[in-house]
Amino acid sequence: MSTPWRTCLVVIARNESAHIQRLLESVRPFVDDMLVLDTGSSDNTASLAAACGARVAQLSWPDDFSVARNAALALAAADWHVVLDADEWLIEGGDVLGALRHTPPDFVGTLALEDRFDDGVAHARLSRVLPGSVRYAGRIHEQPVHSLPVRPLALHVGHDGYLGQRLKDKQGRNRRLLQAAIQDHPQDAYLWYQLGKDAFVYEDFASAEEAFATCASCLSGDPAWWPDLVARRLFALKRLGHHAAGVVFAESQLGLCANSPDMFFALGDLLLDWAAEEPAQAELLLPMIEDAWRRCLEIGERPDLPGAVAGRGSHLAAHNLALVLEGTGRADEAQLLRQQFPTG
Repeated sequence: MSTPWRTCLVVIARNESAHIQRLLESVRPFVDDMLVLDTGSSDNTASLAAACGARVAQLSWPDDFSVARNAALALAAADWHVVLDADEWLIEGGDVLGALRHTPPDFVGTLALEDRFDDGVAHARLSRVLPGSVRYAGRIHEQPVHSLPVRPLALHVGHDGYLGQRLKDKQGRNRRLLQAAIQDHPQDAYLWYQLGKDAFVYEDFASAEEAFATCASCLSGDPAWWPDLVARRLFALKRLGHHAAGVVFAESQLGLCANSPDMFFALGDLLLDWAAEEPAQAELLLPMIEDAWRRCLEIGERPDLPGAVAGRGSHLAAHNLALVLEGTGRADEAQLLRQQFPTG
């Protein structure tokens, strides 16, 4: 019989009474223990967590996510730590969590995160299944530090922390922490990327463009998140009315982002906005717009790419392309396209 390894769900939470039970109940059948570190709730997060069978500890918020994560990991003290946030929940993969009890903790496991926004769904794959000795670094958007192999696991997790009022409640918190982290590490491209994302989410597109441009100037290598930055930067440049600059930037990224439907989707959107703003350019721009959205459909969905938005490699691109086809007298082709890529 194989050696059992103890597994523990590890959560840091603050004022999460609306969500904590959903998380704990989704994971509880598949782990040996659950540890919730409450970082200063004024609601009944702690009592709800305890009622679900979690061990609850208290920590004054240290203004540093890695400090809080590491404190929770130390208290959990398991062979395997499954690190989730209170506004996440397990959609599928309980059998995979259960199997960790008979799996040596000699690798880091990734899970598929479905990030739900008011206007769609984005995908990411994150390292959240950690051997007991692994710890985090970074004030915000913290990352586990290790030299272990990384394996994708068939775990599907949902996240709805950026819907509606939840998004408003978080405004300013991450930006403040990111700016403090950048003061300590001004050449860290990843921190500038995250700062740009934060500004982008709150539609501060001028600040987003400034952060994304700084990120590009600091960048070395070809990080997995780069196509997400490119797509977001193109949307920001569109909203700022910097269409020509967006096209120049997109052309410089065609090699690195050749397999990103999000980049081509954003390019088509920017070009369409330019054509609407300057009708005299429409004849020149429409073939480029059509080519961009056709390229999305050729690539198809890429949920494995960080930040990939569902539909940009299928029905969303097809819908936009069909509108262009109808507007240029090709209604029959547009109808066939809609049949091939139905929405929902």
